Amino acid sequence: MKRIAILISGRGSNMEAIVQACAREGWPAQVVAVISNRPEAAGLDYARRQGIEAIAVDHKAFADRGTFDAALMQAIDAQRPDLVVMAGFMRIVTPAFTAHYAGRLLNIHPSLLPSFAGLHTHERALAAGCKLAGATVHFVTAELDHGPIVAQAMVPVLPGDSAQQLAARVLVLEHQMYPAAVRWFVEDQLQIDGLRVSHRGGAAQLFT
Repeated sequence: MKRIAILISGRGSNMEAIVQACAREGWPAQVVAVISNRPEAAGLDYARRQGIEAIAVDHKAFADRGTFDAALMQAIDAQRPDLVVMAGFMRIVTPAFTAHYAGRLLNIHPSLLPSFAGLHTHERALAAGCKLAGATVHFVTAELDHGPIVAQAMVPVLPGDSAQQLAARVLVLEHQMYPAAVRWFVEDQLQIDGLRVSHRGGAAQLFT
């Protein structure tokens, strides 16, 4: 039984989707903890209602990014996770953090990487005149919003779209794609070859 720890900063809608899919589909895994850098994060209350350990490590209590990451790693490691999942975790982590969890740290980013790394992805996609937008699940490396791509979700950009409308359509697919990617990991279905990630059983890694 694989142990999953999920990192959030807010509501954690992708976290909810993962928790629900794990229970509904009977994965060989358990979400053992939800950890947030914001004590007031609504997702912590959701975790408590599900009987999942909810932990806050307030980044404001630390003098710098390195000391915060060290405390966060201590909290995560206490849960003995096989996989750490970033689900709306709005912190840039240090190379020491990514190295510690190399090969078992997943993130979801609301763009079709490598395009539009960083913030304000939907606004930037609209400003660039993109005809397609989406989201990417990837293994986390020291380079921000890079790393081997596990899956991508794609939606058309519609005439008159606002960033909020586009984000809402992308989020629907995120809630399908991220649980699928996590399940693939815990079922040992992912094969990494450099920057290429394939599914051993040939499952489609593009969600539309």
